[in-house]
Amino acid sequence: MQPAALNEAGTDLSAVVRTVTYITDMADASLVAQAHLEAFEDVLPASTLVEVRALDHPERRVEIEVYAICEE
Repeated sequence: MQPAALNEAGTDLSAVVRTVTYITDMADASLVAQAHLEAFEDVLPASTLVEVRALDHPERRVEIEVYAICEE
């Protein structure tokens, strides 16, 4: 699955250089790490995982910021 913002910028996950993942329960950390590995496969961007009390919508458990370098 390619994030819509990357598609709109004309690029894909290969341009990602950093991710910041916010989770509401550290018990989900291994699932999040596995998904991160599957999404990025061979080239892993720098990443940070942070546990937070809540996200902007109570039903959400994970939020991911993605930083990418896109050529013009």
